[in-house]
Amino acid sequence: MKEGKERDLVLERICRFFDEISIQYNFTEIETETFLPGIQIKNGTLQIDLQKLKYPGDLLHEAGHIAVTKSEERNTLNDNVIENNAEKAGDEMAVLLWSYAASKKIGLAPEVVFHEDGYKGEAVWLREQFESKNYIGLPLLQWMGLAETEGNHAFPKMKAWLRE
Repeated sequence: MKEGKERDLVLERICRFFDEISIQYNFTEIETETFLPGIQIKNGTLQIDLQKLKYPGDLLHEAGHIAVTKSEERNTLNDNVIENNAEKAGDEMAVLLWSYAASKKIGLAPEVVFHEDGYKGEAVWLREQFESKNYIGLPLLQWMGLAETEGNHAFPKMKAWLRE
């Protein structure tokens, strides 16, 4: 991602979105090495180190982990959510779709979230699937009460952004 003004605009859109949907975040210095550069989840709050943040779109992915977690469990999320909680591994497909929907909502190109250096080499494939409306994992978002397949909230629109 380009440095400077474009990066700042992306960050501004993402943070405004977080404010709108009540995803908690703080700008801080992160001392330890993290799964994604410049991002850490601490007690359900995104910690963002602007000096180390490599891909602003990664913020949407990490926020997705917070969003698809039951409200009463959010404050228990820390660091690499899946590594620290085997039960959360199944949420990954919901998180991928959530972050795609979020990018659409705030007007970011899918490449900002699904960038070449992420997703274990599957970023292009994921973008192709989602852009062709092959929404892998949509039943999980429906089950969570976040999305629908038809009507006013037909995906990629969301019925709700945070799981109850």
